[in-house]
Amino acid sequence: MYTHHNNALRAEDIGKTVKLKGFVAKKRDLGNLVFIDLRDQEGITQLAFYKDNDLRSITTGIKNEYVLEAEGVVRERSSKNPDLETGDIEVDVTSLRVLNTAKQTPMLIQDDTDALEDTRLKYRYLDLRRPYLKKMMKLRHDITAATREFLNKENFLEFETPILTKSTPEGARDYIVPSRIHKQSFYALPQSPQLFKQLLMVSGFERYYQIARCFRDEDLRSDRQPEFTQIDIEMGFIDQEAVLDISERLMAHILKTVKGVEIKTPFPRLDYHEALRDYGTDKPDTRFGLKLKDVGGVFEKTGFKVFQNALENGGSIQAINVKKAADEYSRKELDRFEQEAKKYGAKGLAHFKIEEGALKSPIAKFLSEEEAQGLLDKTNAQDGDLLLVVADKPSVVRAALAHLRNLLGKERNLYDQDAYDFTWVVNWPMFEYDEEDGRYYSLHHPFTRTRDEDKSRIREAPCEVLAYGYDLVVKGQELGGGSMRIHEGSMQEAVFDVLGIDAKKQRERFGFLLDALAYGTPPHGGIAFGLDRIVMILGGTDNIRDVIAFPKTASAHCLLTDAPSAVDDAQLDELGLKRGKTDDEK
Repeated sequence: MYTHHNNALRAEDIGKTVKLKGFVAKKRDLGNLVFIDLRDQEGITQLAFYKDNDLRSITTGIKNEYVLEAEGVVRERSSKNPDLETGDIEVDVTSLRVLNTAKQTPMLIQDDTDALEDTRLKYRYLDLRRPYLKKMMKLRHDITAATREFLNKENFLEFETPILTKSTPEGARDYIVPSRIHKQSFYALPQSPQLFKQLLMVSGFERYYQIARCFRDEDLRSDRQPEFTQIDIEMGFIDQEAVLDISERLMAHILKTVKGVEIKTPFPRLDYHEALRDYGTDKPDTRFGLKLKDVGGVFEKTGFKVFQNALENGGSIQAINVKKAADEYSRKELDRFEQEAKKYGAKGLAHFKIEEGALKSPIAKFLSEEEAQGLLDKTNAQDGDLLLVVADKPSVVRAALAHLRNLLGKERNLYDQDAYDFTWVVNWPMFEYDEEDGRYYSLHHPFTRTRDEDKSRIREAPCEVLAYGYDLVVKGQELGGGSMRIHEGSMQEAVFDVLGIDAKKQRERFGFLLDALAYGTPPHGGIAFGLDRIVMILGGTDNIRDVIAFPKTASAHCLLTDAPSAVDDAQLDELGLKRGKTDDEK
């Protein structure tokens, strides 16, 4: 047994006899004395072996990552280390035991390791020894514990819902699991517990939560994994205001408990269309300005073909004014911004520097004096300002300028990195129409309730219908989203109709839900927060793999276990499946 963790000892412990255990983080042999930094999950303590210590001979063969047990007396360091919490003391070792040896590791076990990410993921059990990841895992635990503490005190019940469930495809692709007992039939891994938590409301449980594992077979990014964790909340006999209130108080509790940060409630609210208009995105970073300005009206009669074609094809022209930035960006830098805009579908990026009240740009000569002055007025541009303008489809314009806005905000230090700008985005449209597919899709999901005043127009004017939907965003990221749910079977069927799900498919996919709604369902609603996203934001990382113990790569590959992998033919036979040809065999 041990008496202390390796981050526990301080100057007041000098003179105590202690027993420690851990991994060798570093050994320094100075001839007359040997120092060993002993590391465990809490921190590091320096072990000292002076020239008259017979144990120095044992240290000769000790290497990094050996597992040791040491007993000794706490002494004051002669050379203190202010960067280490135990930097005022060391342990003069009187007993040393090697519990296990270790091979040369394929990576440095330290925060500034030079290992590639693939190496770190392959040897994740070594990577997790690094203090940085130890802190991330502890932060994740603390956030989860604070969540449970808060919701338990608010009289929520914690539930578990099925992992093997029915495939109800409407959104991302499902992961499917073949059944051995029911040949040619499949389970699906849940994309969320959505339908089960609604069924719990039908069952009369008024306050549900779950730290829920979710699975989505979709393209991955730095902030997305095929399996992830949600803080899932649902409440019965409530309205939207109740969900927003409980969510705000939960976030405030987590910030205060985990980070010691006080945040103000209630949070500000942005209308969905207002967010798109001013920020170009439904997850705006509101810590700084640089709002988008619609300048299409200035160019209604323009002869400049790029702007003219955009407007004639139903597009828009929008701009952002980067104040006092005209002299800070060379042509090379402006070309970089154009390439960034093109990543989001823009065909180009127009730029104007303002000098002596006039536009300076390669395309300024194509604009009339009236158009030039209108652009200055619309954007409130003054000498020294830089205007960035995109003309294209509205969705492309918004996406490109939203990206440039966030890029400029970060590069120009326009906001406090530690500020939390929690903001609700509310009044979401119920549906969006996809021109390519020729059909409507739900902006949230098909179980979202329409606003009461729009119920009668759901079939006749789907694009005008608003929903009781809401997203919580912070630092330009979606932290969570939810809605009031449909609790009448007739409305649910109407929504399915608009989405092009015919009566037969409604019964096949959602018959159990429609049946349940017929037995007296209370008004209910909820929200789901991304636990991984919360840890990322509070931990100050933009890589989701930093906050998950055993993550997968961007191609959904587990380098540690080499999953996914082939299975034996005998296993396939039991499932009634045949092995298909690989891409190389086709």
